Order: sequence, then structure tokens, then C-alpha cells
Amino acid sequence: MKQTEQWTGRLGFILAAAGSAIGLGAIWKFPYVAGTSGGGAFFLLFLLFTIVIGLPLLLAEFTIGRSTQKEAISAYKTIAPGSLWHWIGRLGVGASFILLSFYSVVGGWILIYLYRAVSGQLMGQPYDALFGAVISDPASAVSAQFLFMLITAWVVARGVQNGIESANKYMMPALFILFLVLMVRSLTLDGAMEGVKFFLWPDFSKLNAEAILYAMGQSFFSLSVGVSVMVTYSSYLAKNENLVRSAGSIVGLNLLVSLFAGLAIFPAVFSLGVEPKAGPGLLFIVLPSVFEQIPFGGVFLLVFLALFLFATLTSAFSLLEIIVASLSKGNEEKRKRLSWVIGLLIFAAGIPSALSYGPLADVHIFGKSIFDAADYLVSNILLPLGALLIAVFVPMKIKREVLQSELQVSSTWGRRLFLLWLFLLRFAAPIAIVVVFVHMLGVF
Repeated sequence: MKQTEQWTGRLGFILAAAGSAIGLGAIWKFPYVAGTSGGGAFFLLFLLFTIVIGLPLLLAEFTIGRSTQKEAISAYKTIAPGSLWHWIGRLGVGASFILLSFYSVVGGWILIYLYRAVSGQLMGQPYDALFGAVISDPASAVSAQFLFMLITAWVVARGVQNGIESANKYMMPALFILFLVLMVRSLTLDGAMEGVKFFLWPDFSKLNAEAILYAMGQSFFSLSVGVSVMVTYSSYLAKNENLVRSAGSIVGLNLLVSLFAGLAIFPAVFSLGVEPKAGPGLLFIVLPSVFEQIPFGGVFLLVFLALFLFATLTSAFSLLEIIVASLSKGNEEKRKRLSWVIGLLIFAAGIPSALSYGPLADVHIFGKSIFDAADYLVSNILLPLGALLIAVFVPMKIKREVLQSELQVSSTWGRRLFLLWLFLLRFAAPIAIVVVFVHMLGVF
């Protein structure tokens, strides 16, 4: 059964797809690694890899979804019936389930901080101790995770146009406005230019093999490719919409957000002489202490937390959507029921991750906490595996004339770019993914 719903237009699709791609990792993990891995040199590599690896993979997922007009699992079955290729879609659905189970935990932490900021219980606290207390308190961690999943399920249950598209049409512009407000304030602080220099000035002496590999991996992880989310989203896109322009817009927005994130965070951090930290500490420990020291810091911290909540929610919508779409098969009555049922199942599956810094802190899987183990499984194994299989599947199983039709290839230049895209998809992307995959597994 083909999808009964569609995006209202190209803008709705772009905002929804960009919302899926722009998540927590793109905002607070990227600036830290960029700043400690060569600054502008790292950003330059990330830009290059996004264009030559991330963009071809994104277009590959678009062609699968739009050519079949079906959700992830059925799309692969339609293109390669009677084969095992549909397991790419099943892999994506499973990865999205696991990813959202621990991603919703972080969303819950943000809700707790946002509540504290609104109620005036955040500023002036010992932030190290506060963060430890928040993530280790089982009642608040699980309750906040539950609330986050309720919001996510409610939006997805409303459908593609009335739920996901409508939410993203408000959240994505708001996200950019909040970023601009925060960036302007950060750049006007005394000593802010040191942070700009730290983030953007190319320092190739700090580049090492690990930084290059991270830039390569971030290039396709940051676009939500590998879990077939974009297969599902593109299946709702009308046939007359241009996939190449849409992909270019999504890549551009993603790169812009990465730039904004660095320019919002590092000038403020360096202006006050604070050393940036990796991981959740940057968001939940360092930045509150930074905002506390500037005029109207409470207001800007509130803006920052709202921005992170929007980014987290728009990604969560896409992760739940791929699961719901694969089971509802276009049936809107099933969609409503399944959105709530699957949302509750994901919440239940995420409880161990929510408790992994509290009552289950002593439980380890291969030396990692439950939360970190789930993160490692998705980020280091399932996502790169899915991206690799998609890079192999599209040139091998979709006829060239279908690909050319979906990408609207007509001119001489168009045919040349099409051949370049196929080359990057067949050779550059698989090699890069394998290298990153082997590195992430710690083989070298």
C-alpha cells in the first residue's frame, strides 16, 4: 500500500528532514570535537566529507523512498522482492527503537533543566552536583523521560501533515531564531573573538587520524542516514518535487546549525575563561555556569535549553515515525493507536537507561553503563552498518533509469553529476564507512 499522506510541499519536507538531522549530537558534540581537533581545519574536513559522503547517502535514501512511495521495510521489498534486502529497513526500525529509548532519557534531562530554569531553581546552583543529582534520581529521570515520550507520541499520532510537519514548521524557525539570539549575545561578550578563533581558525597541527575519522563519521551521522528515516520521510514527498534541491537545502541547514552552535557556545565559554568539556557536561554543567556570569544570563540559559529541547524533539519525531509507518502501512487509524503503543514500549525499554546513573549504576554491559552500551550499539555498529548496506543496495538494485528519473537528470551537466554521485556512492562512501566502522570498533 502506498502512503496515503504527503507533505504539503517541499518546505514542509525540508524542515521535517532537517529537524530529523539536527539533533543533540550536531549541536553540542560537534562544536567540542571541532574545537579540540583543529578548529577550522576540522570544520573544513567535515564540510568536505558531508558533501562527498553524507549527501550521496542522503540522496540514496531519498531515491528508495520516493521511487516506491512506501515506508522503510516495504520500500526494500518492492525494489528487491523475495530477497533479504528488506532487512536494511528492519535494521533501521530496530536501531530507531533503541536510539529513541536512550535519546528520550536525554530529552527528559532537558525538560528537568527547563522546568528548573523557568521556576528559578537553576541559576546559582553547584552545577556538577546538580547534574549528578538529576541523572541519578530515579523518580525525576523516569518521569521526565515519560513526559518527553508523551509529547513525541502525541505529535506523531496526529499524522504527517497535522503532526510532524506542523510541529517542525514552528520548531525549526524557532530553533534558528533562538540560535541567532544566543549567537549575537555570545559574540558581543568581551574576549569572544578568542572563542571564534578557537572554533574556526584552521590549526592543522591538531589534526590527527582520529579527528579525520570523526569528521568522516559525523558527515553521515549528522544527516540521519543509515536508519532509513529519510526513506520513510521521502516516501511522503510528491513526485514533482526536486530531490537534489531538497537534499542540498537539508545539507546546507545542517552545516549552518553546526556553524551556529560553535559560534553560540565557544565565544561565551572562552570569554569567561572556562575550558570546554565533552559530552553532556558541556550542556548541563559548563554552560549554566557560563550564563550565570553574564547579564540576563538566566534568560539566555532558558533560550538555550528551549533550543536544545526543540532539536531533540524534532529528531525524536522522525525516529518514532519510521517505526509507526512500518507497522501502520498507511492506515491512519492504526497510526494513532500504534503511535501511543510504540511510544509507551520505547519508554519502557528506556527505563534501564534512565536508571543507569542511579539504581542501576553498578550494572555494566561489556564495561559500559546501560545508557552508554545502547549508545555504542546504535552509533558505532547499527548506523554505519545501515549506511554501508544502503550505499551498496541503491546502485546494485535500483535501475539506472529509475535513479535518473527520481533525480530528474536531463542535461549534460546533470548526467555528469549523476555519474559522479554513483561513483561516490559505489566507492567513496563504502570505503569511508568501513574505515570509520573499523575505527569505532577499536580495531585500530
